[in-house]
Amino acid sequence: MTFKTVLAAAGLLLASVATHADVALLMRPDVQRYIDEQVASGELTRAELETVFANVEPKPNIIAIMDKPSTARPWYQFRPNFYSDKLMQEGVTFWQQNEATLQRAAETYRVAPEIIVAIIGIETRYGRNTGSFRLADALTTLAFDYPRRADFFRAELTEFFRLARSENVNALSLKGSYAGAMGLPQFMPSSYRKWAVDFDGDGHKDIWNNPVDAIGSVANYFREHGWLGGDDVVIPAELAPGTVPDELAADKFNLHYTVAELKARGVLPQAPVRDDALAVLVPLEVAPGVTRYWLGLNNFYTITRYNKSTLYAMVAHELSQEMRARFLQARMAASQGSVN
Repeated sequence: MTFKTVLAAAGLLLASVATHADVALLMRPDVQRYIDEQVASGELTRAELETVFANVEPKPNIIAIMDKPSTARPWYQFRPNFYSDKLMQEGVTFWQQNEATLQRAAETYRVAPEIIVAIIGIETRYGRNTGSFRLADALTTLAFDYPRRADFFRAELTEFFRLARSENVNALSLKGSYAGAMGLPQFMPSSYRKWAVDFDGDGHKDIWNNPVDAIGSVANYFREHGWLGGDDVVIPAELAPGTVPDELAADKFNLHYTVAELKARGVLPQAPVRDDALAVLVPLEVAPGVTRYWLGLNNFYTITRYNKSTLYAMVAHELSQEMRARFLQARMAASQGSVN
């Protein structure tokens, strides 16, 4: 079903009669308080919200999944799941099929095509795996039955309802990941509302089925989070004897130090880099008991805004570089073939 077909369906309401849902959910005091708060905001109606909640099916298995993130593994186990010939070839094919759009995104947002291609590949294998959970089910489960992050997911649930209304989409028809991420780039509802773009100008920000909008949205996200066109992402580093890396790497998702300050504390860059550049020390266990170090620069930090994991950021960077090399090789081979 295309996004336009979904748009042609009824708006936020599905039906006033719950079928396979847990109707008791609607009567929970915390759900009723949430409904009251949203109605008071003036952006959603009680009828809209009660219809959705009456049809929601809680998914308790999601809670167990949430407590076992894939990025908890060491680098040498995490990397092979993404850095594969199959994914890289799929990335080259996606790039070839969307070359004009990727080039336009690069010119518009000053974000390298290769990082956009790598991100969409990691997230959904270019749309093959966008998630099978109804987003209303997943977000409601996490908003009301996952205390550790309930505030975050209630905010995302609210953004989801507003997204459905603004796009005139049936809230119970949209699907995504167990954590509520959506479409080819796996945006959370708040990210969609802030950074998704209608890159093909058809009046809809369709990141589910339209690679043009997905490409533009990822590029816009990266620009808005500080991507610097033409800058490096990471450079290798070594530690001087006596350097204590744990303190320097502890706050790995923020840029507290300049390269000069890190040098003064024993971090030795193994490639040219400006002393005034902001950087973070990135330790990765490349084999059991073997750790190597990199300096993550501004663009590395930007990738961690997309997914708060240094493993994710590093594999996205490595994939992007290999995909670019393969794309250019394929283009050269095709050019030589046409000349011959």
